[in-house]
Amino acid sequence: MTIIDAEGLIMGRLASTVATRLLAGEKIDIINAEKAVISGSRVTTIEEYEETVNRGKKEFGPFFPKRPDRIFKRTVRGMLPYKRARGKVAMSLLKVYVGVPAELEEKESIKINEASMDRLSSNKYLKLGDLSRKLGAKF
Repeated sequence: MTIIDAEGLIMGRLASTVATRLLAGEKIDIINAEKAVISGSRVTTIEEYEETVNRGKKEFGPFFPKRPDRIFKRTVRGMLPYKRARGKVAMSLLKVYVGVPAELEEKESIKINEASMDRLSSNKYLKLGDLSRKLGAKF
C-alpha cells in the first residue's frame, strides 16, 4: 500500500500518475486531498467547475461531487476505463481522504516529484479545498 500526500501537488498530474499505478494493481491511499492544487486562472477554474456541478437536473444527473476527496476521485476515474472490469478493480484500490485519518498518521507518506508545484510556470493556481468551499461543500 502506498500513501501519497497531495499537499502542494498539481491535481491533474498526480491523478494521471495514480491512474497508471492503479491499473498496474497498486493499492493507493491519498491524504490531504484538499491541499492539492489546480493550475490555471482562479476565476476560470471556478466558473468551469460551477458549470459542471450545475449541469443537468437533481433527479436525473449527471451528478458531480463538491467535496475535495470526491472531486479528486472523480478526476482519477476519468483517466480509467471505469466501466470495464479492470477499471472497476483499479477504482476499488483507491482511497482518498480529506486531512490525515487516525489509522494513517504514523505511517510514512511519499510525494510525487513529477506532480510538484515547481513545474508551474506562473503563480496562477487554486487549492482544491478552496474550490470545494466555493461550490458549497462543507468538510
